[in-house]
Amino acid sequence: MPDPVYLDYAATTPLRPEARDAMLDVLSRRWGNPSSGHHWGREARAALEDARARFAAVIGAAPAEVVFTRGGTEADNLAVLGRARAEAARPVACSAIEHKAVLAACKVAAGDEGRLHVVPVDEAGIVDVDALAEIVRDHAPSLVAVMWASNEVGALQPVERIADLCAAAGVTFHSDAVQALGKVPVRVDAVPVDLLAFSAHKLGGPRGAGVLFARRGTRLHPLLHGGGQERGLRPGTEDVASAVAFAVAAEVAEAERVEVMGRIGAMRDRLEAGLCERIAGLRINAAAAPRLATISNLSVPGADPEMLLAALDLEGIAASSGSACSSGAVEPSHVLMAMGLPAEIAGPSVRFSLGRDSTEQDVDRVLEVFPRVVERVRM
Repeated sequence: MPDPVYLDYAATTPLRPEARDAMLDVLSRRWGNPSSGHHWGREARAALEDARARFAAVIGAAPAEVVFTRGGTEADNLAVLGRARAEAARPVACSAIEHKAVLAACKVAAGDEGRLHVVPVDEAGIVDVDALAEIVRDHAPSLVAVMWASNEVGALQPVERIADLCAAAGVTFHSDAVQALGKVPVRVDAVPVDLLAFSAHKLGGPRGAGVLFARRGTRLHPLLHGGGQERGLRPGTEDVASAVAFAVAAEVAEAERVEVMGRIGAMRDRLEAGLCERIAGLRINAAAAPRLATISNLSVPGADPEMLLAALDLEGIAASSGSACSSGAVEPSHVLMAMGLPAEIAGPSVRFSLGRDSTEQDVDRVLEVFPRVVERVRM
């Protein structure tokens, strides 16, 4: 059996050695409660604040604008619901292709009064900025949420234009940057975004660690109540080890970003070109959009998506589907449907996502295996 091939880095990534070592150092030597006033607590507090400053430097923020959370989903919910509750009478707006952490939070924030405005995207998965401008002008939402980069198709959104639009109208702009950090430049000193969500395990950090960037002056209500940790926005004893590991992973990912993304992008392009030559009717979703180098979302008309993934798994290849399982029924991806793809094309989709450890041999293996898997499972 050939070596297994992992091409699901958009789902999660292995822990970087640098992050692991930093985490173990905290767990073994600086394990105190950072809210305690004694020696052990002061050491933990110093490690936490150093991590905050280091992460802030990666994104061009002030340390006080970095709020550590227990993952990207919590960061998104704190941004959306925290902002909506601070402006309770106003509607919210988000793109049609948001991660479900944002979509679900926006629906809760809007309540039952129809105060959620969903911004359409074009066939390449890019937000219609003119439609958004109309929503901002006519409804003055408390929050606009548009992700920096799509976790499903990799499409990069025009965040600079959206941020400028929202800033000019005095509307708070939140972006889920979970997939973007470490892959494209994400700098809050260059883009006037108000809120950003990040997740450590997407770039070699530990699971269960996240960050919300909250620009100074952005009013938020906490979702949890208790102590005054994290500026009162995220009470509870901080996970210092995870915060330190996240900061280290972010630093390393940013330092190697240009070299690694160039290498990955070339592999992604070779994979797509080779599969298009070998598989009739194959569609590369969001091919016309500026995309992350790491993601290739492919539709295979006539194939069963569950059988595709199962067959790949049996061959030792890890990928994911653009479909979501809901109550036992496989439903087409809401992202691909929002891009205007019919169900028979949106349904049978597969996402290959590459990472820093991906190799040319991984690409060769997929080029060898995927076409015959498709042939086997096409109906």
